[in-house]
Amino acid sequence: MIEVEVKARINSFSEMEEKLAEIGAMKTKKEFQEDIYFNSPVVDFAKTDEALRIRTTTENDNTNIFITYKGPKIDKKSKTRREIEMGIEDSEKCSDVFEAIGFRKVRTVRKNRQYYTYENFEISLDDIEGLDPYMEIEIALNDDEDYNEAQNSIFKLFEKLGITDGFERTSYLELLENLYITN
Repeated sequence: MIEVEVKARINSFSEMEEKLAEIGAMKTKKEFQEDIYFNSPVVDFAKTDEALRIRTTTENDNTNIFITYKGPKIDKKSKTRREIEMGIEDSEKCSDVFEAIGFRKVRTVRKNRQYYTYENFEISLDDIEGLDPYMEIEIALNDDEDYNEAQNSIFKLFEKLGITDGFERTSYLELLENLYITN
């Protein structure tokens, strides 16, 4: 799967919630996410622009756990990249396996995420511990689909919502790492 994703810093969640309601976006769910990121013993993912994480999501009393690999970004405008994800049952055992074979934990990113759908877009309002508010818009494509059209449609939707700047290609992990380095 190819994930075409663009995110932007926003001023406030309530303002975006109003704008999303105005265009007819449907609120679908709210969940807490905890992402534990790992670095490879073979290559430095920060240099290769890859990511490996264990994500635990909690919505009401339901918990789901996934391993996600994200390949390097494939363009200069967005976070378009190949993504492979699979469900697992135990994040601690998975983490133990990763560390036993040489992977090391880099950082944990925690966020509350409110999801919306609009046409073929998945939109999220992200309240990340340690960062300003963000909104992400993404479209999932098959590996053989052209991502340029999807990317253009995402930027048009941002414009429709009044967002024309504040776009960010770096991940929340990278943003937090940069804060840590500068402080």
